[in-house]
Amino acid sequence: MSTSIDFYFDFSSPYGYFGAVEIDKLAARYGRAVSWHPILLGPIFKTLGTNSLVNIPVKGEYSRHDMERTARFHNIFYKAPSNFPIGSQVAARATLWVQQTQPAKAVELIKTLYSAYFTEDIDISVTENVLRIAADLGIDRAALEAALSSPELKDQLRQATEAAGKAGVFGSPFVIADGEQFWGFDRFAQLEALLKNGKI
Repeated sequence: MSTSIDFYFDFSSPYGYFGAVEIDKLAARYGRAVSWHPILLGPIFKTLGTNSLVNIPVKGEYSRHDMERTARFHNIFYKAPSNFPIGSQVAARATLWVQQTQPAKAVELIKTLYSAYFTEDIDISVTENVLRIAADLGIDRAALEAALSSPELKDQLRQATEAAGKAGVFGSPFVIADGEQFWGFDRFAQLEALLKNGKI
C-alpha cells in the first residue's frame, strides 16, 4: 500500500488553502508523504454541470461566512481577497514546472502562493505576481516565464486536471489516501482517523 497521500487543490479555493496549511503536519504525524496535485476546478465543474460554491445563490453567502469561521476555528490567518474567485492557471502551471525542475522548492512555492492570495490579497492570477513570488524563493524567473506560455506546460495541466476528474476529484481540497476519498477541509478529522487506525 502506498504511503503517499494524494492532495488535489485549486489555488482559488479557500478550503484548499486551509488544507494546504495543515496537510503536511497531519501526514507527518503518521509517517506519510504528500503528493501535491495542482488542478483547475473550472473544467471539472463544466464536465459535471456544476459551479463554484460562491456563485450559487444562498450557498454563496453561507460559504463566504463559513470560510471566515473555519479560519478562526482552526487559527489559520485568512483575509478574504478582493478579487475572488480567480483563474488559477498561471499558479498551477508554475507549480507543475517547479515540481519538475526544482522539486525541493515546489511545496514552498505552493504555500507561498496560497498565502499571498489568502492573507495578503495578492492576485496570483496575474503572471507578474507569480513570477515575483517564485523569484523571491530562488526560482529562475526567466526560465519560468518562458515555460508558462509553452503549449507543453498548458497541456500538462490539462492532462493533470483530466486525470484528477477520472480519479473522482470534484472539489478542493480533495484527498485520496489508502483508496479512501475525502472532499473538503472539514473531512481532515476523518482522514486522520484513517491514518491512525488503518480504517474508518
